[in-house]
Amino acid sequence: MAKFELKLPKMGESVAEATITNWLKKVGEKIEIDEAVLEIATDKVDSEIPSEVSGVLSEILFNVDDIVKVGQTIAIIETESPPTPEGGAQSEVNLNISESVKSIESSIAKSTDIVSTPPSGAGGLSDKFFSPLVKNIAKQEGISISELESINGSGKEGRVTKEDILNYIKSPLAPKGGIPSGGKSGVIQDEVKTPNGIIQQNTTINKPQPAPPLGAGGLSNGDEIVEMDRMRKLISGYMMASINTSAHVQSFIEVDVTNIWKWREKNKNAFEKREGEKLTFTPIFMEAVAKALKDFPGMNISVDGDYIIKKKNINLGMAASLPNGNLIVPVIKNADQLNLVGMAKAVNDLGNRAKAGKLKPDDTQGGTYTVTNVGTFGSVFGTPIINQPQVGILALGAIRKVPAVIETPEGDFIGIRNKMFLSHSYDHRVVDGALGGSFVKRVADYLEAFDINRDF
Repeated sequence: MAKFELKLPKMGESVAEATITNWLKKVGEKIEIDEAVLEIATDKVDSEIPSEVSGVLSEILFNVDDIVKVGQTIAIIETESPPTPEGGAQSEVNLNISESVKSIESSIAKSTDIVSTPPSGAGGLSDKFFSPLVKNIAKQEGISISELESINGSGKEGRVTKEDILNYIKSPLAPKGGIPSGGKSGVIQDEVKTPNGIIQQNTTINKPQPAPPLGAGGLSNGDEIVEMDRMRKLISGYMMASINTSAHVQSFIEVDVTNIWKWREKNKNAFEKREGEKLTFTPIFMEAVAKALKDFPGMNISVDGDYIIKKKNINLGMAASLPNGNLIVPVIKNADQLNLVGMAKAVNDLGNRAKAGKLKPDDTQGGTYTVTNVGTFGSVFGTPIINQPQVGILALGAIRKVPAVIETPEGDFIGIRNKMFLSHSYDHRVVDGALGGSFVKRVADYLEAFDINRDF
């Protein structure tokens, strides 16, 4: 019998660890090749880790809720024959299919071109690479760039890891912050979404642990205190981080989508019969947004400290519902290269997998702009919060039949039209009103100019 080490696979450059949420197999149980062994959670995505070999699960090295680093061995599988060099103990397990690893490695290679900036408040620039997590810890602890460079890194090529900087902070040489009065002190890790939709752990030292809230007037009979689940904590932290980061400003515009409404009603059955896909309004709207981003590349950027990163690809995030009612933002990669059929297939695929809880970590990475459909819940318009580190997000309001003035060569008259509001939130640090307003106006222009006689 040979032993095969099941390792936690790579899930993106900024994803250094994951939480084990469920073991699907017990010690002593037989495992077939590609059969799921356990479930893990990164950000809001739950993924299954399959086995590359057939055998018997002989040892489980981590418990549920344990945090495991990428590359760590999480279980031992006994096989009947020694694993090949390509699939031996040193290989990393794929996330469902081998193409996932290739895609993730490709995205990592692209992301290395992104400029690395020093922590905010740290003087000067550095030639050394520091991860967003390390820079964030340094910022919160007031560690200067020169001080950060003096830390001996244990990571690849001498990079400073999270453990390195935390150990430095605990050392006598490190600056010591005061402990706020009340509560316990300790190291608290809040996970928040960062560039490309990847999870980052936002570490705060000596952060007090608040007691359960009693409410403004105390507890009454029948009141219940319920702790937020993991996902709600993530969303809460991300929302506050975005508000505290970006200078949010909004522009609103009303759009006449009567032609789109009529065209969809006319073609939706034929579309589903020919393509095997339902035709919703979303892919039509996403197509218009992708076109507008090509016209206004200043909206297709991200911010990293004092640097602006101009994105080459147009990757549209779309808010989708999860089985538990929370929202997640899977990403349509290279959306500007898709025709309407391709866009519909991408929208339906991501939406269906989100509802089934089958999204992969890579599905939520790499977004450059986000669209959310608040009209799904009946809202006329909304003021969405920017998906960091992006600089804009568009909310699609509900389509309503309203009386409107219609201009004709024979004069104006009142008619019934299908209209909706577009709500554009953008980061006023880098996007001025002219750009933010012009962008959402261009989206509206594309929608109102929709050809009612077009083919799909």
